[in-house]
This record gives sequence, structure tokens and C-alpha cells, in this order.
Amino acid sequence: MTVISQDEKVVVVIGSGAGGATVAHELCRKGIQCVLLEAGPAIDSKDFVNDEFVMANRLTWADERTMSGDAHVAKAHAGPTWTCKSLGGTTTFWAGCCPRFQEHELRASSTYGEIKGAALRDWPLGLEDLLPYYVRAEDKMGVTRTHGIPPLPGNNNFLVMREGAKRVGYSNVTTGRMAINSEPRDGRSGCLQLGFCIQGCKSQAKWSTLYTEIPKARDTGRFELRTRSMAIRIEHDDQGKVDTVVYADSKGSLHRQKARMVCVAANAVETSRLLLNSDSSRFPRGLANSSDELGRNYTTHTSGFVFALFDEPVNMHRGATMAGFVEDEIVHRPNRGFVGGYRFETCSVGLPMLAATWPYRWGEEFADIMENYDHLAGLWICGEDMPMKTNRVTLNPERVDTNGMPIPHVHLDEHPNDKEMLEHAYRSAERMYRAVGARKVLRVPPFPAGHNMGVARMSDDPEHGVLNKFGQSHDVENLFISDGSTFTTSGAANPTLTIVALAIRQADYIASQMAADKI
Repeated sequence: MTVISQDEKVVVVIGSGAGGATVAHELCRKGIQCVLLEAGPAIDSKDFVNDEFVMANRLTWADERTMSGDAHVAKAHAGPTWTCKSLGGTTTFWAGCCPRFQEHELRASSTYGEIKGAALRDWPLGLEDLLPYYVRAEDKMGVTRTHGIPPLPGNNNFLVMREGAKRVGYSNVTTGRMAINSEPRDGRSGCLQLGFCIQGCKSQAKWSTLYTEIPKARDTGRFELRTRSMAIRIEHDDQGKVDTVVYADSKGSLHRQKARMVCVAANAVETSRLLLNSDSSRFPRGLANSSDELGRNYTTHTSGFVFALFDEPVNMHRGATMAGFVEDEIVHRPNRGFVGGYRFETCSVGLPMLAATWPYRWGEEFADIMENYDHLAGLWICGEDMPMKTNRVTLNPERVDTNGMPIPHVHLDEHPNDKEMLEHAYRSAERMYRAVGARKVLRVPPFPAGHNMGVARMSDDPEHGVLNKFGQSHDVENLFISDGSTFTTSGAANPTLTIVALAIRQADYIASQMAADKI
């Protein structure tokens, strides 16, 4: 195992999820040494079990956070966000959906115009810039319907949704582009169609950095992984370039790793928290925050669930959980009463989790749902979320964690556009299920967000963003951000594919800049 001295100046990557592990692997492949700091423990795919409660307890980032705002997830749950604290990050607990952004979603400001209360901006790159990196990311992740990889089969949940979609006039309905092997590939098995995909894939058919990017980086001999290593501060030299990462080990002891460069990929809340906590006389509002944009424009996705009860069994839990998309509504058609679009994705939840998260846990309706679980079909709504400057991550000055680091505070309000979109999506889903004979259709509000974006958005103008189009800080030339924090707007696409594509692009840029001795 490679051991890198703490006094050696290397690229330090913070976070082992889709962005962090990908950028580390890509840099190591190019001959660049990396130390990866992961706040959570090591875990093995052999530890995965088909029990949502067990895996949620094992993987969830449970450190204290405070919250405010009128969004449902801010009022009804312990927090508006959900992430993992374990090796592999949130790629250990995701569905595998890999749609691309649409061109209009990257040009939200130009396309939608001025929307009251929304801080819309165009991305500093277009679809033509992303396309070659989407192709590379899809090959790396083994995304179905790309590179000659066959699609996944449709389970009963998909077949019900497809028939309903067809009857109401939708036509863009498939099992989607999924980072789940439909056949053996890259040393991993094909999907066994066991269901319960989200909380870890024991067969390793679903892509996760836990058993792809991280071991491949280790095999280069230029990579050291340090788990249970919580980044506390990033320090800089007299020229304002970052040079040290201070982190705490599992016992709370502090260590200092010298850095030639730092790539932060701790997921939006913790990325904001770390940089805000790295203030100095040069950066009094937080590292790389001269624009005061850091932590702002936090977005999730406009989302909710719809479950339908049928007279005959559906057994929605069998087969790939979210391998089913209806994409007719991802277009921008403002005559619907909102800007942007949304997609439907099949979704199932295990019976214990469904019972624990159902909004009304009493009465005849609840009993009917629980007794007829195998007769349920379900889907999830994924729509574009309007960025708002007041939706932000800040530090709570009154509370600190065991390492003495201020805990994060997340404020999340719903924009009127989000509410109009969600209502339209609920009605559309209800029509689909009624069209195929559902005897009852039920709306379920969203769970805490697993899609966490914004807070350090890319922008050509340093006054309106934190990063340039390569995820490089406008203020600090050797500081990069490599997770969904970089997103200028949320789009209606599940973010992981785009995070990986941007990480590959970032690694190419970093390597070229280092080779030219520009960083």
C-alpha cells in the first residue's frame, strides 16, 4: 500500500464519492500523486444487505445540522439534505440513473428569462463542451444504452407506468440510461434484478466508486486513502495559494497534510461548511468567497412521490428500482405555468421504510396501503429547482461538533415555480395511473434531498460565482471543487453522470496546467 508523507506536497482530494474519487483516479492515471481524505469509515460491498434501515444507519451522514425554511423537507424531517458518510460517498446509496443535461438547462437564464426571486444564470459551458466527457463518463460507469450496452429489462413497476404513459399520450418512455450492468462488464457482474438497488449493490453490478475508481486509483501506486479523516480547515500561504489541509482522525487528533493543490468534493453542505470555516484575514468571509456567493443558490430537485394501488399485484420492489423514465415533460414549455421541466422515474420503497416515511401513519388509508403493499406501483418526480440566493448553507455560530468545527445550517424555501411544477407533475402522474385502472392514487411529499447542488456555482464572471468553467476557484488558483456544488443550475437530470463528466474534464485540465507549470 502506498504511503505518502504528510510533508510531501501532493494533490489532496476531500471526499470519495462520484466527483472526488473520479478526479483522484484520473489524476493518478496521469502520473500525479493524490491523497484522498474520507470522513467516513471503510466499507465493503460484502457488508451490503437488502434492508433500507440497516444500510441507512450504516451509511448516512448523521452529524448534527440545523435547518430553516418553508420547504417540506426543512419542516418535516431532521434536515433537508441526505448524504452518506462512508467510503464511496453517496455512490454507495444511489439508484444509478444517468440522464444527460439538456441544452436549455445549461442556458437557463437565456432560455427562461428573468424569473422573480430566482437567481438564474447560464452555465459557463454548453452541451458541446460536455458531450465528449459525457461519452467518457458513460463508458467509465457502464451506462446502459451507450457504447453498445443493452438496456435493463423493465420490471412490473415500469410496465405499469409505461402503459399508463402510452394511454395519456406520452411516447418518450424507456428503462433509461442506468449505471447498472445489464451484462457483465469491467470485472463486475450483470444485474441480478434483486431489487432494493439504492442502498448498496452486493453484486457490484451498479457503479460505485467504492469498487471502481478507488481500487483503480490504488493500483496506480500514486494514491493513498485515509478514511475516518474529517477535513476541518484548508490553509493558504502568503500568496493566497492553498498549501495545507488540516483534518481530524477518528480519535479527534489533528493532522496536517501539505498540498500542492486541493480538490474539494464533500457534497454541497460539507463543501460549503469546510470552505466557510477556512476563513482568514485574506478571506474573511470564507476561503475563495470574495464574491459572497459561497453557500448560496443551494438547489435540490423539485420532487415528490406518487404511489398507485391496484386490484392485482404489481410487486414494484422486484427488479431494478429506478430503471424506468418518462421524459416527455423535460422540455421547456412555459404554457404549462412554469419554466423548465421534469421527468418521472420508477421508484419503489421497502415495506418497513414505506411505513416509517408515509406522511399519515394511521387510519384506514394507511392500513390499506400496508396490507396491500404488493399491489402498489410507484414513481418519483425529478424536476428543475429554481436557485435562490437566500437558499444557502451557513455556519451555525452557536453550535460546534466534537472537533470544535461549527455545524452547518441549511435554509431552504420553495420557489413558486417549483410549486407549480410539482402540482403539474402530480396531476400528470395521477392521470397515468388512473388510465390503467388504479383504484387509489396517493401523493407523497419528498424525502430529504440526495441531489444536493449549487453553493459554489460556476460562472464566467467572478462576481456572480465561485468557480470558473473547470471548477477552479476564481480567487485561489490551486483550489478546485469537484462535486455537485459546481452546478450553476440544477436542471432536471439526476446529477451523478454530470458530476463524473465534469470531474474527468477537470482532471484533464489540472494535468495540463500542472504539466505547463501554470499551477
